Amino acid sequence: MDIRPLVLKDRTRLHSILIDSRAFTSEEIDVATELIDIVLEDQNQKDYKIACMVDDHDQAIGYICYGPTPMTQGTFDLYWIVVDPNFQGKGAGSKLLDFFEKEVRKMKGRLILADTSSIPEYEKTQNFYLKRGFKEVSRISDYYWPGNDRITFCKRLL
Repeated sequence: MDIRPLVLKDRTRLHSILIDSRAFTSEEIDVATELIDIVLEDQNQKDYKIACMVDDHDQAIGYICYGPTPMTQGTFDLYWIVVDPNFQGKGAGSKLLDFFEKEVRKMKGRLILADTSSIPEYEKTQNFYLKRGFKEVSRISDYYWPGNDRITFCKRLL
Protein backbone atom coordinates (compact mmCIF):
# COMPACT_ATOMS: atom_id res chain seq x y z
CA MET A 1 0.00 0.00 0.00
CA ASP A 2 1.36 3.38 -1.05
CA ILE A 3 0.29 6.92 -0.24
CA ARG A 4 0.18 9.52 -2.98
CA PRO A 5 -1.58 12.81 -3.76
CA LEU A 6 -5.22 12.78 -4.85
CA VAL A 7 -5.79 12.55 -8.62
CA LEU A 8 -8.99 12.86 -10.66
CA LYS A 9 -9.42 9.11 -11.16
CA ASP A 10 -9.77 8.73 -7.35
CA ARG A 11 -12.92 10.83 -7.05
CA THR A 12 -15.49 8.16 -7.90
CA ARG A 13 -13.76 5.51 -5.82
CA LEU A 14 -13.47 7.78 -2.76
CA HIS A 15 -17.14 8.71 -3.04
CA SER A 16 -17.99 4.99 -3.05
CA ILE A 17 -15.79 4.38 -0.01
CA LEU A 18 -17.60 7.15 1.87
CA ILE A 19 -20.92 5.45 1.10
CA ASP A 20 -19.69 1.91 1.72
CA SER A 21 -18.30 2.82 5.13
CA ARG A 22 -21.90 3.34 6.33
CA ALA A 23 -20.51 5.75 8.90
CA PHE A 24 -21.64 9.01 7.33
CA THR A 25 -24.92 10.75 6.64
CA SER A 26 -25.69 11.87 3.10
CA GLU A 27 -24.94 15.45 4.17
CA GLU A 28 -21.52 14.41 5.51
CA ILE A 29 -20.77 12.56 2.27
CA ASP A 30 -21.71 15.68 0.31
CA VAL A 31 -19.31 17.79 2.39
CA ALA A 32 -16.49 15.25 2.05
CA THR A 33 -17.03 15.11 -1.71
CA GLU A 34 -17.09 18.90 -1.90
CA LEU A 35 -13.63 19.02 -0.29
CA ILE A 36 -12.35 16.39 -2.74
CA ASP A 37 -13.65 18.57 -5.58
CA ILE A 38 -12.01 21.70 -4.15
CA VAL A 39 -8.63 19.96 -4.04
CA LEU A 40 -9.04 18.56 -7.57
CA GLU A 41 -10.31 21.79 -9.13
CA ASP A 42 -7.98 24.35 -7.54
CA GLN A 43 -4.35 23.31 -7.34
CA ASN A 44 -3.46 26.72 -5.86
CA GLN A 45 -5.80 26.59 -2.85
CA LYS A 46 -3.98 26.07 0.44
CA ASP A 47 -6.83 25.20 2.81
CA TYR A 48 -7.12 21.47 2.11
CA LYS A 49 -4.70 18.69 1.23
CA ILE A 50 -5.70 15.13 0.40
CA ALA A 51 -3.47 12.08 0.32
CA CYS A 52 -4.76 8.72 -0.93
CA MET A 53 -3.73 5.26 0.11
CA VAL A 54 -3.70 2.98 -2.92
CA ASP A 55 -3.45 -0.76 -3.47
CA ASP A 56 -0.99 -2.55 -5.78
CA HIS A 57 -3.15 -1.57 -8.78
CA ASP A 58 -3.09 2.15 -7.87
CA GLN A 59 -6.76 2.05 -6.80
CA ALA A 60 -7.70 4.24 -3.84
CA ILE A 61 -8.55 2.33 -0.67
CA GLY A 62 -8.68 5.32 1.65
CA TYR A 63 -7.73 8.93 2.11
CA ILE A 64 -6.94 11.66 4.58
CA CYS A 65 -7.99 15.29 4.20
CA TYR A 66 -6.28 17.93 6.31
CA GLY A 67 -5.13 21.51 6.34
CA PRO A 68 -3.67 24.31 8.39
CA THR A 69 -6.09 25.88 10.83
CA PRO A 70 -6.65 29.51 9.79
CA MET A 71 -5.23 32.22 12.06
CA THR A 72 -3.04 29.80 14.05
CA GLN A 73 0.65 29.05 14.19
CA GLY A 74 1.37 25.37 13.65
CA THR A 75 -2.12 23.99 14.23
CA PHE A 76 -3.64 21.61 11.68
CA ASP A 77 -7.14 20.20 11.29
CA LEU A 78 -7.73 16.59 10.34
CA TYR A 79 -10.99 16.88 8.39
CA TRP A 80 -11.51 13.33 7.11
CA ILE A 81 -9.81 9.99 7.37
CA VAL A 82 -11.68 7.18 5.64
CA VAL A 83 -10.67 3.63 4.75
CA ASP A 84 -12.54 1.13 2.58
CA PRO A 85 -14.34 -1.28 4.94
CA ASN A 86 -12.52 -4.20 3.25
CA PHE A 87 -9.19 -2.73 4.41
CA GLN A 88 -10.16 -1.55 7.88
CA GLY A 89 -8.29 -3.13 10.77
CA LYS A 90 -5.23 -3.78 8.58
CA GLY A 91 -3.25 -0.66 9.41
CA ALA A 92 -4.34 1.55 6.52
CA GLY A 93 -5.79 4.26 8.78
CA SER A 94 -2.69 4.25 10.97
CA LYS A 95 -0.44 4.57 7.93
CA LEU A 96 -2.49 7.52 6.66
CA LEU A 97 -2.26 9.17 10.06
CA ASP A 98 1.52 8.53 10.23
CA PHE A 99 1.86 10.15 6.80
CA PHE A 100 -0.17 13.15 7.94
CA GLU A 101 1.88 13.58 11.13
CA LYS A 102 5.12 13.53 9.10
CA GLU A 103 3.72 16.16 6.73
CA VAL A 104 2.65 18.36 9.65
CA ARG A 105 6.11 18.07 11.21
CA LYS A 106 7.71 19.11 7.88
CA MET A 107 5.55 22.25 8.01
CA LYS A 108 6.64 22.97 11.61
CA GLY A 109 3.23 21.94 12.94
CA ARG A 110 2.75 21.47 16.63
CA LEU A 111 -0.93 20.55 17.13
CA ILE A 112 -3.39 18.33 15.29
CA LEU A 113 -7.11 18.70 15.99
CA ALA A 114 -9.78 16.22 14.96
CA ASP A 115 -13.50 16.69 15.56
CA THR A 116 -15.92 13.80 15.70
CA SER A 117 -19.37 12.87 16.89
CA SER A 118 -20.42 11.24 20.15
CA ILE A 119 -23.00 8.90 18.61
CA PRO A 120 -22.32 5.13 18.73
CA GLU A 121 -21.45 4.99 15.01
CA TYR A 122 -18.35 7.08 15.78
CA GLU A 123 -17.09 5.00 18.71
CA LYS A 124 -14.51 3.26 16.47
CA THR A 125 -13.27 6.66 15.35
CA GLN A 126 -12.96 7.90 18.93
CA ASN A 127 -11.01 4.79 19.93
CA PHE A 128 -8.77 5.13 16.88
CA TYR A 129 -7.75 8.64 17.92
CA LEU A 130 -7.18 7.63 21.54
CA LYS A 131 -5.00 4.65 20.53
CA ARG A 132 -2.95 6.96 18.32
CA GLY A 133 -2.05 9.36 21.14
CA PHE A 134 -4.83 11.91 20.81
CA LYS A 135 -6.57 13.24 23.90
CA GLU A 136 -10.11 14.52 24.21
CA VAL A 137 -9.79 18.26 24.84
CA SER A 138 -13.36 19.46 24.47
CA ARG A 139 -16.94 18.31 24.18
CA ILE A 140 -19.85 20.50 23.18
CA SER A 141 -23.13 18.93 24.19
CA ASP A 142 -25.86 18.70 21.56
CA TYR A 143 -23.63 20.37 18.95
CA TYR A 144 -24.73 18.41 15.87
CA TRP A 145 -28.24 17.73 17.18
CA PRO A 146 -29.75 16.96 20.57
CA GLY A 147 -27.89 13.98 22.00
CA ASN A 148 -24.99 14.25 19.52
CA ASP A 149 -22.00 16.04 21.00
CA ARG A 150 -18.99 17.38 19.14
CA ILE A 151 -15.80 15.88 20.56
CA THR A 152 -12.46 17.49 19.75
CA PHE A 153 -9.33 15.40 20.02
CA CYS A 154 -5.84 16.89 20.06
CA LYS A 155 -2.38 15.50 19.51
CA ARG A 156 0.68 17.56 20.39
CA LEU A 157 3.67 16.93 18.16
CA LEU A 158 6.31 18.83 20.14
